[in-house]
Amino acid sequence: MMVYRYIAEALFYAFMILTFMGAFMAVRSQMLMHAVVGLAVSLLGIAGLYFHLGSTFLAVMQVLIYVGAVCIMIAMGVMLGNTPRQLAEKNLKGRNLLLAIGSCSAVFISLFVVLAQTGFAPAAERVGDMSISFVGENLLLQYCLAFELISVILLTAIIGSIILGRGGRDGAVK
Repeated sequence: MMVYRYIAEALFYAFMILTFMGAFMAVRSQMLMHAVVGLAVSLLGIAGLYFHLGSTFLAVMQVLIYVGAVCIMIAMGVMLGNTPRQLAEKNLKGRNLLLAIGSCSAVFISLFVVLAQTGFAPAAERVGDMSISFVGENLLLQYCLAFELISVILLTAIIGSIILGRGGRDGAVK
């Protein structure tokens, strides 16, 4: 029995490392395709964590929805993304660098204050039944409005990206 515990702990750490390395790759990458691969790796690591925690339904949904949606992000990114030459021209200098540092600092401080003031309950108190029927009932009954609002926002984002993509890289509508 002790061997299974060590294997489970090793899997947990492997999924954590996979998640953090993918996120680091996504954030630090200069090229769009590398960032997308990093995001996919990070999301697969999160799906592995869901599976490790015993929620296979959420793990499968993570892979189907988020990792599958990465393919759409690749298509939109290729249409709308910058070329390497355009990236080289847009270096952060002077005022832009100060604005970037200031806004990042403000967001970091805000998140830190919110997390410091939040009283987190132990996991045993807040985790309920995570079966497919429980999640489905909550999505359709309790969280129906939020689910529909998210759908409308995603539809608006897709339509907006199609409109922007139609103009091409130069911005001229064809």
